[in-house]
Amino acid sequence: MNRDVIIACDFSSKEACLDFLDKFSGTRKPFVKIGMELFYAEGPDIVRQIKARGHRIFLDLKLHDIPNTVKKAMQVLSALDVDMVNVHAAGAGAMMKAAVEGLTRADGTRPLLIAVTQLTSTSEEALHNELLIGPSMNETIAKYASNAKEAGLDGVVCSPLEAGLVKETCGRDFLTVTPGIRFADAQADDQVRITTPARAREIGSDYIVVGRPITAAPDPVAAYERCLKEFV
Repeated sequence: MNRDVIIACDFSSKEACLDFLDKFSGTRKPFVKIGMELFYAEGPDIVRQIKARGHRIFLDLKLHDIPNTVKKAMQVLSALDVDMVNVHAAGAGAMMKAAVEGLTRADGTRPLLIAVTQLTSTSEEALHNELLIGPSMNETIAKYASNAKEAGLDGVVCSPLEAGLVKETCGRDFLTVTPGIRFADAQADDQVRITTPARAREIGSDYIVVGRPITAAPDPVAAYERCLKEFV
């Protein structure tokens, strides 16, 4: 598996997103993440437009519902020809298996399917005191990752700090997609479990998801290229 940088296109409108992507007309087409904000604002058509421009797409909607609902939703998302989608591992095995079934097309192909273990904004304290999960963050993530692998998923979303743990638990071929990336000279914003692109590579991330350090940079293309240089 080749490592790559995924740019989180967390914009509120099609115009803002496409204006941003126009900056990359003279460079490689970056792998991009379309999340809830943009998808809910613009609907499936924004996925089609960005795909038509030649970008690979991680559609980050974090499905979490009863198995039948998730299966039917995945059938719809599979038709959008995205490259990666996700669910919440907290939905448990039956839901994740249903997601695989719904996502798989008649010819047997499907996008990559990954499961969110714990959000990078969740601290150990919140895990115990608010979510009432007794085991440690690492134990919880290892178990959620194991559940995802058993259900037939391709990998998980975790913080870069846990990427090595996931690889040890589930094998080197099980993908780790890691947000919570910041340059060494940047602020953390609302993320808790974070690290740098270079450190994420060392720990075992396959993909890093980078938002504001690129999208809010004075020169987004230069920031993207810096990420590639440090991570890939």
